[in-house]
Amino acid sequence: MIFTDLIELNPTIPFEKGKEYPFIEMANVDTYSRSPKAVETKRYSSGVKFQKGDTVIARIEPCLQNGKGFFVNELTCGFGSTEFLVFRPKSEDVDNRFLYYFLQTDYIRKSMIASMTGATGRQRVNNKIFDSLDITIPDISTQCRIADILSSYDDLIENKQKQIKLLEEAAMGLYKEWFVKLRFPGYETTIIKDGIPDGWKKLPLSEISSFKYGKMPKKEKIRDKGFPVYSGYRIVGYYDEFMFENEMLIVIARGVGGTGDVKLSPKYCYLTNLSIAFLLNEETYKYYLFQCFNHKNLRELDTGAAQSQITIDNLSRFKVLIPSDDLLIEFNGFIFPIRSKIDILEQQIKKLTEARDKLLPRLMSGEIEV
Repeated sequence: MIFTDLIELNPTIPFEKGKEYPFIEMANVDTYSRSPKAVETKRYSSGVKFQKGDTVIARIEPCLQNGKGFFVNELTCGFGSTEFLVFRPKSEDVDNRFLYYFLQTDYIRKSMIASMTGATGRQRVNNKIFDSLDITIPDISTQCRIADILSSYDDLIENKQKQIKLLEEAAMGLYKEWFVKLRFPGYETTIIKDGIPDGWKKLPLSEISSFKYGKMPKKEKIRDKGFPVYSGYRIVGYYDEFMFENEMLIVIARGVGGTGDVKLSPKYCYLTNLSIAFLLNEETYKYYLFQCFNHKNLRELDTGAAQSQITIDNLSRFKVLIPSDDLLIEFNGFIFPIRSKIDILEQQIKKLTEARDKLLPRLMSGEIEV
C-alpha cells in the first residue's frame, strides 16, 4: 500500500487569521517525546496547522535526524513552524496512536532523510517521497494493541517528566527569590547600589570561564556503547573517547530551534560542533549560571543570518551578575539535592526510553505477537 493512500500529509484545517491559537515552536519540541515541552499562544498568520490526534514531525535537518516530533493529545488544535510536517490517518483503518509510533520506525525515518534536498545545514524532506513510499501495517485491532503497549512506556516517562518539571520549578523559584527579587539570606542588612548588592560583581563570562567548541566525531566510530555523544539536546550515539571528564554547562550554539539554551552535561561526554562547553573557573558557579541562563536564555547573542549561531566571542563578552562566594555555596546547598533527584528521574526515563525503543521495531515487524 502507498503511504498517501492511508495517511494524509499536512491536512487542511480552517484557522482564522489574527485569532489566537496554541503555538508550538521547534525549540519546545523534545526528541522522541510524545508531548512538547511548552505551548505558547500566538495570533495565527501562517504556519503548519494540526489538531487532536495528529502526529507532527520536524522536516528540516538536524531536527529530523534528532527525532524532534510530538503527538497532539492535550490540544484540540494549534499551529507551529513551517518546518514541521503533520500526519493524520485518512480513515478508521489506521489508529492515530499507532501512526505516531509507526512514523518513528527506521524505514520511515530513513526514507524521509534520504529524500532531503537543499543547501547543507538547511536540507528539508521532499514531500513527494510519500507518494511513492510502500508501507505495510497490521489490522486495526493489532495496531491498537501495539499502541497500548508503547503508550504504557510513554505514560510512565511523562509522569517522571512532570516530576522533573516540579523540581525544576522549585529550583527556579529559589533562584528568582534570591537573585531576581534580591530577597537572599541577609538582604535586609545588605547595601544595594545601582541594583548590585555589596560583595557582588558584574563580570564578562570570560573572567569566570573559558569556552570550547565541540567537534564532529568520525561517523564510522559511532557505536552503541561507550561515552555519550551529545548533539544539541540529545545523545546521537557513543564514542570510544571523551572530550570532557567533568559535569559542565553547554550552550546550544547552532541549529534550528533551541539556540541559546543552556544544559547540564554529565561526566565523560563528547560534544558535537552544535554546542559550546563552559569550562568554569569555579565549580560553585555551575548551578547558579544554569538557573540564570534558564531564567533568561542566551538567544539574544544569536548572530546567525541563514542559520542560528552563537559564538565563543559573543559569549566571552556577555556580562553576568555574580553573587558572593558564601551566598553561592549556600544556594548550591539547596540546589544540589534537587538536581540529584532530577538526575535519578532522568536515568529512569533513559531506561524506559531505551526499553520502548528496543520494543518498537519488534512489535512493528511482528516478531512479538500481541
